[in-house]
Amino acid sequence: MKKWWIVTSQTYMRQVKSWSFFFLVLMPFIFLGIGVGIGYLGMNSSTNHDKIAMVSSDQKLRQQYIKQNKDDINGKYQTEASAKKALKHKDISGYILIKSDAKQVSANYYGDQNLSNEVKTNLQLFLGQIQQSNNLQNAQLSPAQATSLATNFSLKEHVKKQKSDDSTIRQISFWILVGMVYMILINYSSITAQEIASEKGTKIMEIIFSSTSAVKYFVGKISGVMLVILTQIAVYIIGGGVALEVAKKIDLTKDFMRDNSHLVNGVIDNLFNVNLLFLFLGVVIYTILSALSGALVAKAEDAPKAAQPAIMLSMLAFFATFPFVADPDVMVVKVLSYVPFFSSYFMPIRVINETAGPVEVVISLVILIATILLSSYYIGKMYKGLMLQTDDRGFFKALKTGLSYGRL
Repeated sequence: MKKWWIVTSQTYMRQVKSWSFFFLVLMPFIFLGIGVGIGYLGMNSSTNHDKIAMVSSDQKLRQQYIKQNKDDINGKYQTEASAKKALKHKDISGYILIKSDAKQVSANYYGDQNLSNEVKTNLQLFLGQIQQSNNLQNAQLSPAQATSLATNFSLKEHVKKQKSDDSTIRQISFWILVGMVYMILINYSSITAQEIASEKGTKIMEIIFSSTSAVKYFVGKISGVMLVILTQIAVYIIGGGVALEVAKKIDLTKDFMRDNSHLVNGVIDNLFNVNLLFLFLGVVIYTILSALSGALVAKAEDAPKAAQPAIMLSMLAFFATFPFVADPDVMVVKVLSYVPFFSSYFMPIRVINETAGPVEVVISLVILIATILLSSYYIGKMYKGLMLQTDDRGFFKALKTGLSYGRL
């Protein structure tokens, strides 16, 4: 156990300390930050011009409107003259001039573009409230009559969850999940294959195999890579949670997050369930295949091409899901959801679309985990022979030789 842990910890530390891992983990957050930054700068650069000014001889009335509509109003300009000058210099898109006397309140808008529907609606509501207050005062009604007129209507919304919303949630969840599986395993297939191939035929391997078994060493290498994968997933979960909370608060995205909370919560629920386990195990099984491919190449210089078999198979599984996104209940999807190397793509489709029960999910997981354990042990048995083999026999001849080692 001690030797296995030494191999595991060394493999883990070597990977997480590398610049490639650092950039691999942070790249999504870097792109997200750049996108948000560009959007924020673009919003700020146009904020002043997009806003309108509010001017009035009645400063109390003006301040009341600005307080209610501070996101739409540029409160810098207090007089009509300053607002006209700002409009001329394109510092604002327009200004509203409100006049009020004992009988009537009126507003005039001057600008180089039409008022938005939201601003116009808010302005009409505000003017209506002020005019109603003036009318009540002028009518000199009794308290009972004023109370009667102040009675407001009641409006309640009873909204059923729409099937179209559920379909959108399923589609987004599917593409995020399979995209994550594909991108993570592509990276770790290359990393693992090169990690193994770089040790091919070196003297250090003879020394290592004289002090520990090939099975322990191989399982230790795979365990180290598994910890690296878990670290990356953990960073994505924590970073994604922080980004989600930030998105709910910043001006650039808070309206979208509020208006689409059902959609966002539905996608999160589909990602943070058993699908996350399928994602992890899917990357692990392709990592084991990549390790075998790395051990089969003739020499360390062949490391760049070592990951090709695992990458090609993952591409096949990835693109095979496309025709069944909208039809997850067909027999092909059901069968492939139990087949290792494919189940990590196809079972999440069924889970997201609720076409697989708990028993089916457990059976698929058991098959996948059993395949990972058995393949790790079997490849570990042939690992010594493959790693010490340096003659260029070709991929399939080397595989045939490796299988003979596994039977020993």
